[in-house]
Amino acid sequence: MTRPIRKLLVANRSEIACRIAQTAREAGIATVAVYSEPDTDGEHVRACDEAVALGGRTSAESYLDQDKILAAARTSGADAIHPGYGFLAENSGFARRAEQAGLVFVGPTPEAIEAMGDKIRAREAAQKAGVPVLPSAPVTGDAAKDRAAAEKLGFPVLVKAAAGGGGRGMRRVDDSASLVDAIRSAEREAGSAFGDARVYIEKFVVGPRHIEIQVFGDSHGRVLHLGERECSVQRRHQKIIEEAPSPVVDAALREKMGSAAAGLAASIGYRGAGTVEFVTAPDGRFYFLEVNTRLQVEHAVTEALTSTDLVRWQLEIAAGGRLPERAPSPRGHAIECRVCAEDPANGFLPSLGLVRRVEHPRGVGVRVDTALRDGWRVPVEYDSMLAKVITWAPDRTQATRRMIEALEGFPIVGFTTNVAFLIELLRSERFAQAQFFTTTIDGEYRDWKPDDAASFDAVAAAVALLVRSGATRSSAATTADGAASIPSPWETLGAWRVGGGS
Repeated sequence: MTRPIRKLLVANRSEIACRIAQTAREAGIATVAVYSEPDTDGEHVRACDEAVALGGRTSAESYLDQDKILAAARTSGADAIHPGYGFLAENSGFARRAEQAGLVFVGPTPEAIEAMGDKIRAREAAQKAGVPVLPSAPVTGDAAKDRAAAEKLGFPVLVKAAAGGGGRGMRRVDDSASLVDAIRSAEREAGSAFGDARVYIEKFVVGPRHIEIQVFGDSHGRVLHLGERECSVQRRHQKIIEEAPSPVVDAALREKMGSAAAGLAASIGYRGAGTVEFVTAPDGRFYFLEVNTRLQVEHAVTEALTSTDLVRWQLEIAAGGRLPERAPSPRGHAIECRVCAEDPANGFLPSLGLVRRVEHPRGVGVRVDTALRDGWRVPVEYDSMLAKVITWAPDRTQATRRMIEALEGFPIVGFTTNVAFLIELLRSERFAQAQFFTTTIDGEYRDWKPDDAASFDAVAAAVALLVRSGATRSSAATTADGAASIPSPWETLGAWRVGGGS
């Protein structure tokens, strides 16, 4: 059954809300933004055709409040909801309530979200579909039994939360003596973060890589996979740099992983966009990690590689449309970097504040997804990601070079960002040789500091940007006595410091 979408409520904020609004506009669909108190002047509010205030400052008081979101859809006359990623995107209860309210939920069925949201159930589904899983054991609460189970798996092991994601409720354990404390700690964190304190024990792969497969399903029974993304450059289980194709996956392995992912999606009647995540071992074996039942932050990598608008696919499938018979062929190489308001030289602490001046990078093969603009105050209530920079080129070397040039041309004045850190990673021989594992950043870059040259370059770029900005404004704005009102960069540069990045 087809249900054309005429007005779409975007139940999210910032970069991803802008991204969804852009595609909806191109598809001729009217858009409705929702916003909290800190986001009153957010770019996503401007990007949509109309906006509804949710009130509240925290996520719980705004973007996670199902009643407010559904009321906004009702009062605005929206006939569909796109949840973006995060917030309510993987909440089966919200998906069910949206459908019961007569709205099109742009995402999987509530049943599919439930099946994949619980990692223990997801593992069982993967096993039934013939997808390799890592050996595991339940946590019994009996310390002696749990230690015996972990010893049987062989250390190191990973204590993992059954619910949630993003690395929360996860603990690596290297010996039997540390196991019980790790279980208790993971249970507390999982209970606090997800309202579900269940954890289990899984064999930990040494030298792991994170490789995921983009899948799509429609309501007519067709499932496709669009190849893999390499996401091994992570810090504390949070991805920093993603790329496609993976430099360590050959055609045979790609076919195996793609078939496994598509088979799992087909086995649960999957609809919409999803990602099947795998951990791969140094011997080339791969094992199921989890399924994210939503659009991923890094979906733009696949879009660049396949010249496909995945948000458009989501909207068409939600409206009852069909997937193409074949997945689009990949071409070239794509890389994405997440630019965040954080200070890598200071333990990656958040570094938020007023955007005094920003200039977005441009160029052939460069794309920037962001809600960042001059004069916007980055709110402390939400995620620190400011932008995603995506580059495409015919091969990995050129895509890397374009990314470095794009980041060098991305001055953000007002607070510290991780741009200098990203550039150093991209310039490293380790990246060139594709020798990053999911544990590399936490182990080798924990005490990272920018070198003096990088600090000088960042400060010089910021000063040049401010001077250029002032010169531009001076042509239109002068003081009453005719003097140019160019602000001193030394007064407006913000929270930069030598050795602290841009």
